[in-house]
Amino acid sequence: MTDTAIAASALGKRFGRRGSWALRDCTFRLPAGRVCAVVGPNGAGKSTLLALAAGLLGTTEGGLTVLGTTPAGARTRVGYVAQDKPLYPQLTVAETLRMGADLNPERWDAAAAERIVTAGELDPRSKVRTLSGGQRTRVALALALGKRPELLLLDEPMADLDPLARHELMGVLMVQAAQHGTTIAMSSHVVAELEDSCDHLLLIGGGRVRLAGEIDDLLAAHSRVSAPADTPLDPHTVVESRTTGRRLSALVRPSGPLPGDWHTGSPTLEELVLAHLRNPEAPALVPTEETVA
Repeated sequence: MTDTAIAASALGKRFGRRGSWALRDCTFRLPAGRVCAVVGPNGAGKSTLLALAAGLLGTTEGGLTVLGTTPAGARTRVGYVAQDKPLYPQLTVAETLRMGADLNPERWDAAAAERIVTAGELDPRSKVRTLSGGQRTRVALALALGKRPELLLLDEPMADLDPLARHELMGVLMVQAAQHGTTIAMSSHVVAELEDSCDHLLLIGGGRVRLAGEIDDLLAAHSRVSAPADTPLDPHTVVESRTTGRRLSALVRPSGPLPGDWHTGSPTLEELVLAHLRNPEAPALVPTEETVA
């Protein structure tokens, strides 16, 4: 066992020799046992990162380890649900689960897979091609969890589900993490969907990692401040600031004590994420390559 689920060092991925970079110079470490929100706007590189970790794509530059080995070497210990939920349309639900058991004979948890399918009231005889998007999501999650993975990678897993199903399946994922120590990394561009469930954050913007670390630590490193409009913010690191009338509002990373006459408060996770995305030039807060190594 390793204490690191995913570690990236100056990781980059480019499609084609002259294509644009989907990811560039990404350095981070995801400790084992965490539930990580992989957040960013559409096209930020979230899906590419998860596919790299799943061993479905090769890196262009830099290093990437998964569960202490290469992504290809860790593949049998990793569960992955892609955004488009690829399944064999001609198979029934029951046949799909039997296929999962055949492909994972040493790790397959039939009871866990069947619980997810049964909770969605799916007919085991139904063919995958007749299922709704939300029902296919449920079957894909059943396959991934039935594998009893050490690392579960989920790319926009709840996009096709109604609010009740999202709440239920998020609960299933949290039980998986608590009972089996599964590390979960799930992408979304909806921060509120993940805020109550995740303890680790990976924020990607423009193909680069902007924030990486424990959510509590990242929030504690930032402060919302309000002061008179002409107040200098030096020497603090300014993530975002705006002036409305006679007041200045800002999100800063304090480099020391804040003045006593400033109004201060702690940001929410959504405020932190949006501020960094609105200002791409804001200094990132990520581990160094030495820390990851």
